[in-house]
Amino acid sequence: MYGLSAVARQAAAGGCARHLVSVSWRLADSGVELAGFRVFAASLVTVGAASVKRDNGAASTRNGDRILSIGNMNPQVRATEYAVRGPIVIKAGEIEKELQQGAQKPFTEVIKANIGDAHAMGQQPITFLRQVVALCTYPELIRSLHFPADAKERAQRILLDCGGRSLGSYSASQGLDCIRQDVAKYVETRDGGVPVDPNNIYITTGASDGITTIMKFLISGEGRMRTGVMIPIPQYPLYSAAISELGAVQINYYLDEENCWGLDKNELRRSLNEAREYCCPKVLCIINPGNPTGQVQSKKCIEDVIRFAYEEKLFLLADEVYQENIYSEGCKFHSFKKVLYEMGPEYSSTVELVSFHSTSKGYTGECGFRGGYMEVINMDPEVKAQLEKLLSVRLCPPVPGQVAMDVVVNPPKPGEESYEMFTMEKMMVLCNLAEKAKLSEKVLNTIPGMHCNPLQGAMYAFPRIFIPSKAIKEAKAHGMAPDMFYCMRLLEETGICVVPGSGFGQKEGTYHFRMTILLPVEKLKVLLQNVKDFHTKFLRKYA
Repeated sequence: MYGLSAVARQAAAGGCARHLVSVSWRLADSGVELAGFRVFAASLVTVGAASVKRDNGAASTRNGDRILSIGNMNPQVRATEYAVRGPIVIKAGEIEKELQQGAQKPFTEVIKANIGDAHAMGQQPITFLRQVVALCTYPELIRSLHFPADAKERAQRILLDCGGRSLGSYSASQGLDCIRQDVAKYVETRDGGVPVDPNNIYITTGASDGITTIMKFLISGEGRMRTGVMIPIPQYPLYSAAISELGAVQINYYLDEENCWGLDKNELRRSLNEAREYCCPKVLCIINPGNPTGQVQSKKCIEDVIRFAYEEKLFLLADEVYQENIYSEGCKFHSFKKVLYEMGPEYSSTVELVSFHSTSKGYTGECGFRGGYMEVINMDPEVKAQLEKLLSVRLCPPVPGQVAMDVVVNPPKPGEESYEMFTMEKMMVLCNLAEKAKLSEKVLNTIPGMHCNPLQGAMYAFPRIFIPSKAIKEAKAHGMAPDMFYCMRLLEETGICVVPGSGFGQKEGTYHFRMTILLPVEKLKVLLQNVKDFHTKFLRKYA
């Protein structure tokens, strides 16, 4: 336990609360030292709170209005919405607190099926990944007999690339060189030998960071020349949020629900032509496998998209974070990079593409590490230099997240000590997810007034729900979208938290919700049964 030295306590206690005090720390093992530190800390909190109160009071006396208010803040930030952590999730948090305080509800816990956070849902970490991260974090463990040799070898290689051989040092802004090399080898192997330049690999703070960074470069112009960004509907709300924050124009193209959420090039053309009347379309975003819809695109579909981007001079963003999550027989992941190169130099040397991957999904589910990467293809060298400049302003992505990403792309190989355990854990996770995908689809399709397309991939079900006109009227009376009203009632009556389809976008007159399939099988069965019971009662009530 760390405690303040006596000299530091006297200096801080005697000094002005608003001045920076230089303090020295030392290790304090005794209970007396710890108790003294707690008393001292409590007194500082009291003094600090009083100081803040005086300062705030003086500020409000000096100024009738705050410098920053909801009225004068950045309107683009104010317009930004993120449904996955929106009002329904806030309400779920309030209900959880009520339950903790002894409130009586028709349920005993809130089941959060709103977000693809695998470990929060009970998935166990991959042992090898955590071993490598632990060894990098505390290198003294390398001498331990409890860690396998292949984990130690990877940790030592990564630490050699770190300043001072410490995970606590900054890395290069693009990421550690050895990890970028590992990503390049992974992509080259995945794509059957298509060449990869490590200089085109950028380690990111999760895929989301990479997507928003590239969007910043693409968005420009004013009025009818403002950049338009084509996104699938339904979409992952990161895209609409980033477009709103950056002041771009959102261009919706609708996935075909009647054709298993297929992507139709005629719909792309319709969407593009209409958008050219009011903006300058420049970007086409693809999510494969789909979130929230779970479809896996065929090779032909990807070829059609690439041809469309080529013909219409559109910059492609390929969100491929669920590439390991394929469940349906006959479905296979095809990377945009590989398909692009197979189409020949006419396309592979001209179509501008950035693809994204992450530690958060797949079989690792390491959301909290915020590890990811992006690969840029055919980017203008001058723009690339500007990208590296912008990344340097942020210094570097979190180094522990880089280590986690390295394990994803450089896992144990046949013959290495950890290979058998790693392979068993990986397959257990993916087989379990496939089982839960089939279970969710099967049960949801037994519910009258509900239909769910096959869950080919990703981590979610996105069923279409029938909402009676009487319920729609009541929702409007409460100022809610009909599916928000439905999901709020589901939460209040069952404790199940899902996200309304309106947060992802949907065709007018249709209603959906998104739920994750990450829960343990037995809890997922309970959730599905409760959804079935609720929906039956809901239809009866508003018939």
